[in-house]
Amino acid sequence: MLKGFKDFIMKGNVIDLSVAVVIGAAFSAIVTSFTTHLINPFIAAVGGANANGLGFQLVAGNPKTVVDVGAVITAGINFLIVAAVVYFLLVVPMHRLQERRRKGVEAGPDKPTDVALLTEIRDLLAAQQRATGGAPHSEPQTRAAAGTP
Repeated sequence: MLKGFKDFIMKGNVIDLSVAVVIGAAFSAIVTSFTTHLINPFIAAVGGANANGLGFQLVAGNPKTVVDVGAVITAGINFLIVAAVVYFLLVVPMHRLQERRRKGVEAGPDKPTDVALLTEIRDLLAAQQRATGGAPHSEPQTRAAAGTP
């Protein structure tokens, strides 16, 4: 059971995934800071002089009842930025790499399989036996069978 777990952990894709999660978390912090400090002020400015920006308060005097539409818009912008970066920096290059590999395999010479190689060897040996006049599957004759003393 532990060997199976070790094999799972040591696979390249698990390590790549863990690196991607760490980098994604760090990048999300950058995008969150960008939208909080640069985009949010513009969204709040659209809301006018209201202290809540694009939000509104359901119960006056209770700050926990503020519906912040600007925060939802900010989260959407965060998502779009992160998704665009992941797509253009990870997905597109990986698809191009896979296409190159597919084209390399298709363009490369076909490697014969083991069965094809063995069949070719058998046919060559049979042709060689026919050329020398021997039977392809004959047993070697002994002296007694050949009639020599």
